[in-house]
Amino acid sequence: MKIDLHCHSHYSDGKHSPGFLVQLAIENRVSHLAITDHDCIAALTEAEIEVEKSTAALKLISGVEISCDWEGSEIHVLGLWFDPKDRHMGELLCRQQHKRRRRVLKMHELLQSQGDYDLMAYLNTLPCHALSRSHVADYLVDQGICKNRQKAFKTHLGKGGRLYVEAHWCSLEQAITTINNGGGIAVLAHPGRYPLGKHRLQSLVDEFASYGGEAMEVSYGNIDPKTKRRLADLAVSKSLYASIGSDFHDAAAHWTTIGKAPPLEIGAHKNAIWAHPGWQS
Repeated sequence: MKIDLHCHSHYSDGKHSPGFLVQLAIENRVSHLAITDHDCIAALTEAEIEVEKSTAALKLISGVEISCDWEGSEIHVLGLWFDPKDRHMGELLCRQQHKRRRRVLKMHELLQSQGDYDLMAYLNTLPCHALSRSHVADYLVDQGICKNRQKAFKTHLGKGGRLYVEAHWCSLEQAITTINNGGGIAVLAHPGRYPLGKHRLQSLVDEFASYGGEAMEVSYGNIDPKTKRRLADLAVSKSLYASIGSDFHDAAAHWTTIGKAPPLEIGAHKNAIWAHPGWQS
């Protein structure tokens, strides 16, 4: 069994179609795949059609990555195995996408005040449903305003940057409750990437669990061995299921691909997410 429960299509900030992700998963012998676009589930239907056309035994899992606010920090929560037709999930994601579009529109206005630029015209050509700062960064690089994405975030899109606009995401509790009410499993995404110290991370995990969160990612693309062990131990200590995903976005980023993430620690296998009663084999 080879599992990838975290990747992105061009409906959010990935570079490829859902069909491309499915074919790559099949090539890489992935058995279970969740496309977890940011605040968007548009990829699922297209991916299902691609799987039906193939003869591969690939199990598709409904997935999403919801952006949340927690004590002033942006935290991401994955939803897995939820009912994609759940009304409350649909309403939440619609609100999140509206917030995203309103945010980039403000960035567009700021950029227009600095020159003859039309960010929205560029964004409207994309298949994306969940617009992000990454798309704005691509435009800044394309226009020669910034040398690369990293520079774009440092000088324009990060806090204090020329185009910075504060995000107003849903609460951590709201995201978890919506996932659970839709029959899904709430997973804390890539906990080691947040700029949180040891004690704040533990506080986050405690609060996540208190709202009904049941799992956390303990292995993902580009994670270092020390962090992986620390997260596996944390998951066990908090009685959370251990999840795994590549966080794949782009085939040009050779450090990762669909299905590529370090295996779970031996201790984490005992509480692996596929042992969850809601897991469907």
